[in-house]
Amino acid sequence: MAIHSPVAAAARLKVVRPGEGRAGGLVPGVGVVFKIDGQDSGEALSIVEHPFAVGALVPPHVHNLEDEYSIVLEGEIGFRSNDREVVLGAGGYIIKPRGEVHAMWNAGSVPARMIEIISPAGFEGFFRELTDLTAVGAPDPAALALLSERYQLPFAEPAWLADVIDRYHLTPLPQ
Repeated sequence: MAIHSPVAAAARLKVVRPGEGRAGGLVPGVGVVFKIDGQDSGEALSIVEHPFAVGALVPPHVHNLEDEYSIVLEGEIGFRSNDREVVLGAGGYIIKPRGEVHAMWNAGSVPARMIEIISPAGFEGFFRELTDLTAVGAPDPAALALLSERYQLPFAEPAWLADVIDRYHLTPLPQ
């Protein structure tokens, strides 16, 4: 007996070969490659790939609508979520639950890369809009604030950030 669900019925076959997917920049040194969008999965999840240059930092932020599941493919990526910190190499997995201040960075001396599974889908829209902004230069702070507000993604400045930047020799975003 087959089990049918609205999500399974709405999902569709999609093939993404290695190296395929629209690519763009998010913050200096961190990119995004779109692999699976919400429309492909019945809005259950989206999947993107993030390359990290040496010294790259995704600034601390909070997801209020989605959880993120990351898998490190190459290099070493550091993760901080509230008061927990870990560096993972290739093959490492981590869950970054919604509601927690978290950041990610290249913790090594070579470029790094990870897969990000976002559930439920929808947040890939933030990445699309941000890559459109960064494609024409540094985003206007007001436009970035509106984008963050629309996706309920507040940025944070936790007390631990300066220490992480110092220990891993990261390049902070311009103010």
